[in-house]
Amino acid sequence: MSSDNPQEGGAPAVPVPDYRPLERFWPYVDLPEQPSDEELAALDPELAEALFGAPRLPFSVTIEFSPFDAPDFARAIELARGSREYREIGAGDRRRLRARFYPQDAVRLRDFFDIVGRFDSTDVLIDDRPVPYARELWLPLIWFLIR
Repeated sequence: MSSDNPQEGGAPAVPVPDYRPLERFWPYVDLPEQPSDEELAALDPELAEALFGAPRLPFSVTIEFSPFDAPDFARAIELARGSREYREIGAGDRRRLRARFYPQDAVRLRDFFDIVGRFDSTDVLIDDRPVPYARELWLPLIWFLIR
């Protein structure tokens, strides 16, 4: 009876490798454990709420709209960028633009909504959530704040 193991009746010897890989996993080794402020700001509001709880923000109205082909689109972008928070979501045909306004920004909100409100793809969000009658009820209530 011949055996690969010098010891009689045992299992064959396991060869020892010449090279042993390092115990790190590229490319994940250098990633920080905590997300940066820019990464947190880019999170979708619903995901951020699910991860970190409801933020303590004041009451807000967010207008979300798709790009449109009209001469006043540049003015809409200018007003959106002048809002409290402006974000672009998606790309290509799925690109959406979001502008957040607080009650003290009622005049800017009205001017902005006069431009983008005529499109069916425009959504009005109250505290980042779609609510019934946002266009018909909530926006006119904000207009009452204009003096």
